[in-house]
Amino acid sequence: MRKFSVLLVSLVCLSASAQITLSDQAEISVITCGPGQNELYSAFGHSAFRVADPVNGFDYAFNYGVFDFNQPNFYLNFARGHNYYKLAVQDYKRFEYFYIYYNRYVHEQVLNLTAWQKQRLFDYLQWNARPENQSYLYDYFYDNCATKLPEIVTNVFGDSVVFNGSHITTSYTIRQLTDLYLKWQPWGDLGIDICLGMPMDKKATPYEYMFLPDYVETGFDNATINGKPLVKQKNMVYESLPEDFATRLFTPLTIFIVLAVFSVGLSAWDFKRKKTSAWFDATLFGVTGAIGLLLLLLWTATDHKAAANNLNILWALPTHLVVAIALFKPRKWLKRYFTIVVILNLLLLITWAWLPQQLHVALIPVVIAITVRGWVQATGQGEAMLR
Repeated sequence: MRKFSVLLVSLVCLSASAQITLSDQAEISVITCGPGQNELYSAFGHSAFRVADPVNGFDYAFNYGVFDFNQPNFYLNFARGHNYYKLAVQDYKRFEYFYIYYNRYVHEQVLNLTAWQKQRLFDYLQWNARPENQSYLYDYFYDNCATKLPEIVTNVFGDSVVFNGSHITTSYTIRQLTDLYLKWQPWGDLGIDICLGMPMDKKATPYEYMFLPDYVETGFDNATINGKPLVKQKNMVYESLPEDFATRLFTPLTIFIVLAVFSVGLSAWDFKRKKTSAWFDATLFGVTGAIGLLLLLLWTATDHKAAANNLNILWALPTHLVVAIALFKPRKWLKRYFTIVVILNLLLLITWAWLPQQLHVALIPVVIAITVRGWVQATGQGEAMLR
């Protein structure tokens, strides 16, 4: 859904003084562009409005998925969760070409509006495209390029528009809906599942499904305006061709299984020689501690609402960072610490399926590796560590 401005077509700016009156041949449509697997940000698809008026000689795409790298403090604001996106007005045919070029389907839903309703919606879009109005605070799931479309139609036409959610027959959480689009992005899926916490495990309402462009399309298909269908015509502009995606060997699950097997084998060797491999444990607990510190900062020091209440911090304890350093100088409290770590991780494995947050299955071998190495450290000879 998120679109990088460097990849987009040229902007066509509407000035505040150039308020345009539509002709009787004008049409306003909802455009849905299919997912792409080249980049994580393209995996969910895209939505936009199209306003075409052959009499006035224009064909615009109103695209709410643009952000500007040149914003002041862009990277700092991005890290803190202050992600400002904006509405850009683009030449529609160039907008459409971009998605067809990358083999992403393009569907058009022509809205069933009167001339007065078209003008009212277009006036709103023109107002929203002004420099002082075009930016908005982006939210992954509740305020993005897809949610803007039903939100705007509802704002403009009020109760006359009804989005009937009866076509939604599933009861997915936000996380489960996200997972549907990340089959071929296993590392991106893992990153999202690690960094985002319990807010993602909320059961989505039928309206909330429309944070995804595909569900915006079906939402408009089932919506009404003044009791009549909101969509009067649907055009399949382009259907994507089948693509073969190679099965990846180096997925998170396979890599982490190797880690767990190595941890078990190393532990058996450590017990046999009555020494502990501090170099490995310092690496394992140092990395997981760094992840834990990141999760804690995302939770407490940023405005990333979806990063709150993250149970991944149970296996990625930020205190592991301190322990990773302390391992190279035996201390009495380390055995007590690792005993607690073993108990905590065993409880986590036992209760995995019943946790209020869906943890990524590929993390199970990681938790096993932490548990095994914690057990080695809790029961091993602290004074005989190998460096």
